[in-house]
Amino acid sequence: MLMPYFAFLRGVSVNRIGRTGVVLTTASVISFLFFEILHTMGVFINAYFGLITYLAFPLVFAVGLLLIPIGWRKYQKSTGKTAKELLSAKFNKKDIAAAPGGSRLFRTILVFTIMNVVLLSVASLRMLHFMDQAEFCGTACHTVMNPEWVTYQKSPHARVLCVECHVGQGIDALFKSKLNGIRQMYLAAFRLYNTPIPTPVHQLRPARETCERCHWPEKFYGGRLVTTVSYKTDSSSTPVYTTLNLKIDAGLSGHKAGAHWHISKAHRVEYTSVEDRREKIILVRFLQPDSSYREYRNNHILSDEKESGGTRTLDCIDCHNRATHIYKDMEKAIDFAVYAGRISRELPFIKQRAMAVLNNRYASHQAAFEYIRKGMEGYYKQKLVEKPEEKKNLLEEAINCLQDIYTKNVHPDMKIYWKTFQSYAGHHGCFRCHNDHVVDNTGKPIRHDCTMCHSVLSQESGHPYEYLFKKGEREQSLQDYYSREFLNVEF
Repeated sequence: MLMPYFAFLRGVSVNRIGRTGVVLTTASVISFLFFEILHTMGVFINAYFGLITYLAFPLVFAVGLLLIPIGWRKYQKSTGKTAKELLSAKFNKKDIAAAPGGSRLFRTILVFTIMNVVLLSVASLRMLHFMDQAEFCGTACHTVMNPEWVTYQKSPHARVLCVECHVGQGIDALFKSKLNGIRQMYLAAFRLYNTPIPTPVHQLRPARETCERCHWPEKFYGGRLVTTVSYKTDSSSTPVYTTLNLKIDAGLSGHKAGAHWHISKAHRVEYTSVEDRREKIILVRFLQPDSSYREYRNNHILSDEKESGGTRTLDCIDCHNRATHIYKDMEKAIDFAVYAGRISRELPFIKQRAMAVLNNRYASHQAAFEYIRKGMEGYYKQKLVEKPEEKKNLLEEAINCLQDIYTKNVHPDMKIYWKTFQSYAGHHGCFRCHNDHVVDNTGKPIRHDCTMCHSVLSQESGHPYEYLFKKGEREQSLQDYYSREFLNVEF
């Protein structure tokens, strides 16, 4: 029969250090089990609760375990007695008497050791699982990560865990990410982080190990028809449509290539950029069929701009750099809100006025809310003379929507404003390399004509499918078409 629990604890509590160790281990175990039950029941689910449960309590437990042998060792030195003499003084003869399975003291220590290992293992696994959740990443360091958390929740990858892209697969990736996490916790605790968070994030695993687990070049072939809508700044906020045939083919097996030629396995594109920011390109080279490289250099690079972080192989995130944490362009965000019906075109000059109140730098979200409301109500005070009650409701909906747009895309605390983070999935990204200044040794630039990536079927027209019909056809033709086809509108 094992020694009573309390008798053993009294035996190892030989001095203040030992007693502190016993108190810490006992209290942390009880607290961990209690908090784990509450967490399982869903009583507490926020990140701070998880930090206490899965990080603080196990850490306190481990510290307590270390203090017990430290206290015993110090007690032994202070008394000058041997371990056998001290054990005889603290435990009775039955506890330390030799037996086939070891003494009762030995068996008790063995059982407690096994329990400690199991508890620490379970706590560690639960901690890893908790820290892999998106909510932990977004809310544990609220001030720093709140902008990324807000944009993540509305992104196309909102159901993909943060660790899928920011950590990757394998033990090596996990170990490196946890070391980086410790550094980030230190920076957050002492407010040593940059505002805004610098981009690009160089610690990301290669896209072939992350993005291409779901997306890969063979998935992109042929073309894609896309219709975009925007609104004029006239009194009616008139909609205009642009229809493009995007060429997304990867150029496999001799087929005509499109935008995804850059990442297909048959091609390899490498580049260097100023300070490895991936914004201003210094050199571009791509692998040719004869295994040689064709090289282009930017002749507008200044002498003090030639530093870079080395050569990088182009992959998904070099163009889709805002695939998840998407900060919308102000005008496009307003356009989408109008299209979705959250802002009514019945309010005169609503597009123009919305841009005017959003295009300011406010000190805080609260200040933005106040000025957006004052700016909208003051402007429309004399304009809503027809059906004032109905228009008042529309105005209130528009104000709430504009405040929401500002909250999601502008974060003064982290110095994130309109256009702080640019997306390269469009002209801004393409023209980094495809321009007149990036040339080969003969002075010939990389091709940059628009038809390489898309064909413009209609531009700022009054109807999204106007290009399908000959000029002069009856309006009924368009109406018949709308009744059969789904309008795919993107922003």
